[in-house]
Amino acid sequence: MSVREEFDEWAADGRDKGMEERHWQTAKYVLARMPVEAGDTVLDLGCGSGYAGRALRDTNDAGRVYGLDGSPEMARNAQGYTDDSDVSYLVSDFDHLPFKDDGIDHIFTMEAFYYANDPHETLREVRRILRPGGTFFCAVNYYEENVHSHEWQDSISVEMTRWSAEEYREAFRDAGLHIAEQDNVPDTDIEIPAEEAFPTDGWDTRKEMVERYREFGTLLTVGVSP
Repeated sequence: MSVREEFDEWAADGRDKGMEERHWQTAKYVLARMPVEAGDTVLDLGCGSGYAGRALRDTNDAGRVYGLDGSPEMARNAQGYTDDSDVSYLVSDFDHLPFKDDGIDHIFTMEAFYYANDPHETLREVRRILRPGGTFFCAVNYYEENVHSHEWQDSISVEMTRWSAEEYREAFRDAGLHIAEQDNVPDTDIEIPAEEAFPTDGWDTRKEMVERYREFGTLLTVGVSP
């Protein structure tokens, strides 16, 4: 099944909103760190329900905001969640971004980059469309060090790219992006039960759950266009 087919099904089932609720727990902290200023043009890559772009409009007074997704149904749903004329949604693969060179100030992606058919080409496209000094905030939960995420591939028919933190840094540099920072954003919102409650919800021990949400959390890699 293609990425488009997989996530068209998710959108039709209303799972776009479910993703928004889960991702918001760490995405809100990533978005708060983005240096978006009033009037800036922003791209939300793999936008899902479009929550991130709308948040940047509301809190940072971003100018033109584009949400791009490989799923037409996701983009259609996202457009239906806003009446803001400065927010629009596009359908495209990640390795052919429909924007002119140096046309975007900042790019955000949450839990989507690893679905790219060719992640190296996606990074080259990101570099191409970013203006000098523009930033790329790439947030993922599915990555090599997060051993608790490895089984996710078994539950989805789309092939996913699982890089380590170092591989993200190397790929960013290879694409011509400078690494501004890389760290882990913990999920402090999810409630972790007391020790006596375990095993619970698929977790054998409390230690494993603490490791997943408080230590590994979301891997954030920030690239800057020279």
